[in-house]
Amino acid sequence: MTTPEADQSQAPRPEERLEKAVRAAEQALIEYEIAVETFRVEVENFARLHEQRLGPLYARIEELDAEIAEAKAARTGDPEDLRRATEARGRLLPIPDVEELLNGWMDGDGLFPEAAAMLTDQAVRPPQRVRPSEEARRLYRDLARKAHPDLAQEDEERKRREEFLSRVNAAYARGDETLLGELAVEWAAGPVPPERRPSPAEELYARLDWLSQRKELLGLVARELEEGAIAGLLRLAPDDPDGLLDEIAARLRADIVQRETDLAALLGQD
Repeated sequence: MTTPEADQSQAPRPEERLEKAVRAAEQALIEYEIAVETFRVEVENFARLHEQRLGPLYARIEELDAEIAEAKAARTGDPEDLRRATEARGRLLPIPDVEELLNGWMDGDGLFPEAAAMLTDQAVRPPQRVRPSEEARRLYRDLARKAHPDLAQEDEERKRREEFLSRVNAAYARGDETLLGELAVEWAAGPVPPERRPSPAEELYARLDWLSQRKELLGLVARELEEGAIAGLLRLAPDDPDGLLDEIAARLRADIVQRETDLAALLGQD
C-alpha cells in the first residue's frame, strides 16, 4: 500500500517542467543559430564570388555607357545630352579608397590582367568555393551544438565557450575543414563542462525570456539576409550558383558587345 509520503516523493518538482522547457528552448535556439550562421556564410561567400566574377563586367558596362553618353553629347551638343554625359562620367570618378572597394580588380591604369581576362574567354584562376564542404558543415554543426555558450551555467565556462566558438565560426567562414577537425579534437580533449544545476523558478522564467529575445533578434538577421539581392540570386539556383553566375556573365558580355558596337557606330559617324 502506497503511503502519502511515498506519493510525495514520486511527485515531480514544481520546476521540473519549466527546466525541460528551458532545455528545449536552448536546443531550438542553438539549431536556429546554426542555420542562420550557415546561411550567412553562404550569402557572404556568394557575394564575394559575385563581385569577383561579375564586378569587372559591370564596371566595363558602366564605362561604355559613359563613353556612349559622351559621344552622343559631342555629336548633338544638346544641353540635356551634355548633362547625361556629365552624370554618367561622374558616377565613375575616383573616390577615396577606390582600389579597396574594387577588391584589387582595377587601378589608375584600368583593369588588372586577371580582371580583363574575365571579359574574354581566357582562363583565369578558379574562384574560391561558394560554400564550405559537407564535412566542414558537419564539423561546424557538431562543434556548435557541443560548445555553444548557452549550455554553460557559470560565467567562466560561458566565456571559454564564447572564445572557442569564435574560432570555430572563423574557420567555418573560411571553409577550413582541416582547422575545424583540429578544433573538434581540441574540444574533445578539453575540460568537461559541469552538469546543469537545477535553477529556481524565477531564474528559469528569466532564462526563457532571454532565449525568446535572442531568437527574435536572430529572426531579424535571417530576414535581412533573405531579403537581400544576393540571397535572391541564390534562391534562383541553390544547387548550382556557379552556373547562375556563368549565365549572368554571358548576358553581361553580350551587353558589352552591343554597347561596343553602338559606341563604334557613334564614333564612326561624320
